[in-house]
Amino acid sequence: MIKVCKFGGTSMADANAIRQVKAIIDADKSRKFVVVSAPGKRNKNDIKITDMLYKCYGEVVATGKCESFAVIRSRFEEIVSDLELDCDITAVLDRTEKEIIENKSADFAASRGEYLSAYVTANYLGAKFVDAADLIRFDSKGKLNEEYTDDKVKTILDGVEFAVIPGFFGKDSFGKIKTFSRGGSDITGSIIARGVKADLYENWTDVSGFLVCDPRIVPEAKTIKQLTYKELRELSYMGASVLHSEAIFPVMKGKIPINIKNTFKPEDAGTMIVPNEMHKEDNETIITGIAGKKDFTVIYIEKSMMNAEVGFIRKVLSVVEHYGICVEHVPSGIDTVSIILASDQLEGILSDLVSEIRENVNPDYVHVIENVSLIATVGHGMAKRSGTAAKIFSSLAEKGINIKMIDQGSSELNIIIGVANSDYEDCIRTIYRAFN
Repeated sequence: MIKVCKFGGTSMADANAIRQVKAIIDADKSRKFVVVSAPGKRNKNDIKITDMLYKCYGEVVATGKCESFAVIRSRFEEIVSDLELDCDITAVLDRTEKEIIENKSADFAASRGEYLSAYVTANYLGAKFVDAADLIRFDSKGKLNEEYTDDKVKTILDGVEFAVIPGFFGKDSFGKIKTFSRGGSDITGSIIARGVKADLYENWTDVSGFLVCDPRIVPEAKTIKQLTYKELRELSYMGASVLHSEAIFPVMKGKIPINIKNTFKPEDAGTMIVPNEMHKEDNETIITGIAGKKDFTVIYIEKSMMNAEVGFIRKVLSVVEHYGICVEHVPSGIDTVSIILASDQLEGILSDLVSEIRENVNPDYVHVIENVSLIATVGHGMAKRSGTAAKIFSSLAEKGINIKMIDQGSSELNIIIGVANSDYEDCIRTIYRAFN
């Protein structure tokens, strides 16, 4: 059996956390490939190493120096000292600081947190250090070159018994360091798991799996024992942040399960994320999870006989595309359509956008609703249980929460509703308690 383990920033935060990582690795010899993040916060007032590295990049651009690197240097020297490692970390840090100044690249600077973390961890575990830059490639458009990367992972890691790999970055088509979006070490772990044909991808963090909903809103929220790739995509897209939303794709193609585990409570079962065919039906569970986001704007458009006008919705969406805006949802009726957009994309252009929509499709009525939250209720059991939607809507009605929009996916895997930002927390609490 082969397991790929990814450890997040809290698992790399200091020497004690890294000792815990070693105990986890030593407990199971099938944990052969370890992907690590940069050190995260040691306490709520601490600063993540990646944030400090972005600050270094800003200083290099502004002054040609990176004085903040002293903080990063001190942090890694402290970790190496506390772990009593016999490695020349000073020389590695000297070289890293020089390269950050020479490269003048935000991606290069940010990637060094993972690089240094993996270097230290490999030394401590007695494992081979494999640079992610030698494994992961992006194409000329900045997208992951899956075929090339998969081939590199298979070739370079073939025959390697035990390795540590930095997460978060690779190389672009010009040979320059390029990073994934924040949290991208999850993607690296997934890529390695597929490349080595792992039996399981363990993602170690500081929580014991996915919770049904945000514990800051519902403190008694239960842990999800199992969910499918599709359910994860829906929940991650709507803001559930335990795992990067793009990390699912590499393992999904290889049908490799993911286990979300707690570094500091390794005995907890965590959450298993599996392909549909591995999903075990649970007659007790109707909904899997609830997640949401605030601050959307709805452009509601009404026109008689809209359904008979060829290209009506295409014309509306073409206007939105012209402004470079991503569309979140497009619920529609026979004479109506609503375009749901993230409000932060509309700053300074909303009025012009609405005017251009009017000019292009000549609607009878256009109304803009701002400060809307979207909340998704997700679950495999929903499609097979009558009355699920009725239970959601009736519970909200009892609480006096007004629903501004409803959008149910054709897969019947989720129901998305729109409510006022001011009702966001009450809405999540109400739905959770209706089913629990």
